[in-house]
Amino acid sequence: MRLPRASGILLHPTSLPGPHGAGDLGPAAYHFVDWLATAGQKLWQILPLGGVGPGNSPYMSPSAFAGNVLLVDLAALADQGWLPAGALARPPAFDALRIDFAAMVPWRMALLAQAAQAFATDASPAQRAAHEAFCAEHAAWLEDYALFMALSEAHPGGDWADWPAPLARRVPAALAEAAAQHAARIAFWRFVQWQFFVQWRQLKAYANAKGVAIVGDAPIFIAPQSAEVWARQDLFELQPDGRLSVVAGVPPDYFSATGQRWGNPLYRWSAHAAEGYAWWTARIRHTFALVDVVRIDHFRGFAAHWEIPASEPTAIHGRWVEGPGAALFEAIAAALGPLPIIAEDLGIITPDVDALRRGADLPGMRVLQFAFDGKAENPYLPHHYEAATVVYTGTHDNDTTRGWWATASAAERVQAAAYMGQEPEQLTPVVHWALIRLAWASVADTAIAPLQDVLGLATEHRMNLPGEGEGHWAWRFGWDMVRPGHAEQLATLTRLYGRG
Repeated sequence: MRLPRASGILLHPTSLPGPHGAGDLGPAAYHFVDWLATAGQKLWQILPLGGVGPGNSPYMSPSAFAGNVLLVDLAALADQGWLPAGALARPPAFDALRIDFAAMVPWRMALLAQAAQAFATDASPAQRAAHEAFCAEHAAWLEDYALFMALSEAHPGGDWADWPAPLARRVPAALAEAAAQHAARIAFWRFVQWQFFVQWRQLKAYANAKGVAIVGDAPIFIAPQSAEVWARQDLFELQPDGRLSVVAGVPPDYFSATGQRWGNPLYRWSAHAAEGYAWWTARIRHTFALVDVVRIDHFRGFAAHWEIPASEPTAIHGRWVEGPGAALFEAIAAALGPLPIIAEDLGIITPDVDALRRGADLPGMRVLQFAFDGKAENPYLPHHYEAATVVYTGTHDNDTTRGWWATASAAERVQAAAYMGQEPEQLTPVVHWALIRLAWASVADTAIAPLQDVLGLATEHRMNLPGEGEGHWAWRFGWDMVRPGHAEQLATLTRLYGRG
């Protein structure tokens, strides 16, 4: 499905400013929407909205359906009377430009627990009715999720396969007993999910009213320690005891000489096919209830995925295994109709991957930082683009453009500068704007730049470094970094190249 010609900014809500240790769905999110509208941008691209997992990665969420409760605006809970007066008056001295997860998470979670308890004892009939309606609407995933989270807290630090066998194997009597035993925490997890969905939908409605569409992100794989793997063990390649036999990743590539061993469970595609891909259809339907456009991460895994024995410490010794192919997308289209989906087709792209993307009528991705290897046939060079393309200066996995330029080879610099009609030394101070202009001017229907590139920030502001499990996903910006000229220059380029 073709997307209208437009442009936008990549920024995860956790990177927003704010006094509570990380960005959230509070006032700064609305201010950012206003800034996007002022800058003439039609798209706000985010990372997955689920909770964070190992390494604080949003790509290892404990649920493919639940939201990140750490994004809940605490001030909104105080406005409801669910937090005591003064609870937010003196927050800890958090770093304004970097998330300290070790300090932020327990502080926020304690306040969320206070709010949940206040709701349990003091909610009005209307509030209780709204909460109950949410729980009923989302029962298909919420009940398993809330019980899973409560059990994960009761058995900290381990895999659900290490839980007592009746719980790990989901014996109904054991689940019923656990639900009764952990009723208070189950109620907490239901409450915070309700508040996440209420606040997110309000923010999305505000963005849409301002002419800004939300581009979401759906990882192809989900975390091993997640509610859905535990609840639907039949749909994943697991050993009889629930442990992983093989895991997902990618072979050695641009980002890593040993590849990337992600550690996600792989799908048992035959089981998905037997039920008409109902689980995937439900997941896509749910995601589109939250966002306007969906980027499916690691699209090539639907053609074939890199299967790594769980015992292997790196991704080197894996093999390609065939995926579901067109059957999955045909089932989704039959159930949901044509949808604005972006296929993240980066990495090792073979003809079968390209044929699958084209057959599903999905735009692919191009990254300008990959374009200047000296080869005229490089597909990331803009003169090779087709209109059904989403072009990025860089993604959340790339260095910032200024950081990339600082470490680029002399040959890359010469080619990039020549491609843009400049000398390397002329390009150096403005390379971030040069790549933004190149993206915006291209024939690609959609052009996206990370906010770091608009602000001209260096390597220390990158969001993630693939292959490193710790120390990332923590970047934030401050409003003092944003000057009026940033929005003005973006708006000018957007008008000039017909993306408004």
